[in-house]
Amino acid sequence: MNLAYIPSPSTGVIDLGPIPLRGYAFCIIIGVFVAVWFGNKRWVARGGTAGTVADIAVWAVPFGLVGGRLYHVITDYQLYFSDGENWVDAFKIWQGGLGIWGAIALGAVGAWIGCRRRGIPLPAWADALAPGIALAQACGRWGNWFNQELYGRATDVPWALKISEGPNRVAGTYHPTFLYESLWCVGVALLVIWADRRFKLGHGRAFALYVAAYCAGRAWIEYMRVDEAHHILGLRLNVWTAIIVFALAVTYIVVSAKLRPGREEIVEPKAAEAAESPDEAKDSAAEESEAPVESADTNADADADTSADAIADAPKADGTAEAAKG
Repeated sequence: MNLAYIPSPSTGVIDLGPIPLRGYAFCIIIGVFVAVWFGNKRWVARGGTAGTVADIAVWAVPFGLVGGRLYHVITDYQLYFSDGENWVDAFKIWQGGLGIWGAIALGAVGAWIGCRRRGIPLPAWADALAPGIALAQACGRWGNWFNQELYGRATDVPWALKISEGPNRVAGTYHPTFLYESLWCVGVALLVIWADRRFKLGHGRAFALYVAAYCAGRAWIEYMRVDEAHHILGLRLNVWTAIIVFALAVTYIVVSAKLRPGREEIVEPKAAEAAESPDEAKDSAAEESEAPVESADTNADADADTSADAIADAPKADGTAEAAKG
């Protein structure tokens, strides 16, 4: 008998009057706020302006949600389009089911649109946001805990996750793969922050490091899961996806470092122009302040010359007066 375990919530929904507050959606929303908040801090530190990350996220987040749902529905189509299933459930995103691969891919398209509208290089923006995305995933994975889904094999370790009886699940204690991935994502965020400070990563290499590090963890965590999934050559589809994306990310880091070493000096042209404007204003003010001083000095010199002439002429006036008396 397992005396120590992680309990699952009795329900994933809290009703606030007529409004249902779903744990899964709540975790996703928290993740988005964390990513934007932390990404904004990193963007400003790189020389960008506050608010730019949020403006681009307005494009990236909706695209990412659609992409994540599309990936899930396509790779698990049997859950929605097989006999006895309701295809309308494919639109019920609050019930769970977002594929990170599709979310990142289509989210990048939205971010590209937002960056083009602001005249910002997408790789620089992605580098600033990379650790925040990892932290957002760490938050989002707790949505699986609320839904009692995506757990691992049965186990009796003290940190096992207790699952209750329900549709498509059997009561018991299982590996909490949601927790493993959440902790792994926090580690990925710390790794990217450290590497970015140590090696001054630029031109998308910080983002590529995040992708590679996440894929390395996702591969072994995915291998532990017992939920239904498609297999290729004995491995789950998402394991193959992680392996392929990992290889692409590492290749990008190596090739990019050779072709475009170093880091971008200017990430947001408008911010750079705004930074130069105050300096120009100071120079103009200094020039204007010097001009009156020169005029005052000139006037003072003129007054001094006039006084000197008056003094020089004074003896002559006295002499003339004495002559008149004589």
